[in-house]
Amino acid sequence: MIDHLGIAVSDFAASKTFYDKAMAPLGASLLYMVPEEYTGGAKVGGYGRDRPVFWLSGGTDKPKAAQHVAFTARSRAEVDAFHAAALAAGGTDNGGPGLRPHYHPNYYGAFVFDPDGNNVKAVCHDPE
Repeated sequence: MIDHLGIAVSDFAASKTFYDKAMAPLGASLLYMVPEEYTGGAKVGGYGRDRPVFWLSGGTDKPKAAQHVAFTARSRAEVDAFHAAALAAGGTDNGGPGLRPHYHPNYYGAFVFDPDGNNVKAVCHDPE
């Protein structure tokens, strides 16, 4: 149902460094930077596997409120790798990899806070 979404970040370079590393285990990368003449000089870039679906928008002093974003992992191993990469990139742990059966029996996810305090996670819904 959602085609794409974006979040505001206070330091585009720091967030880009974080997401470059955190998204790699999920097979996603920065696919497109919007030319700054179309953004009023702000840095805006989109991440995805085959097309941009997750956008970062810089140029704000401080995002207004932290967001929650969940990225689809194709396996539990990708969830584990996402969590490790996000922590190595400077993220803060908000719940290590594991089953969350209170959502459903196969819900396997891991949570981290990004540099702006956004709660980001990777989740796999498939059984092992």
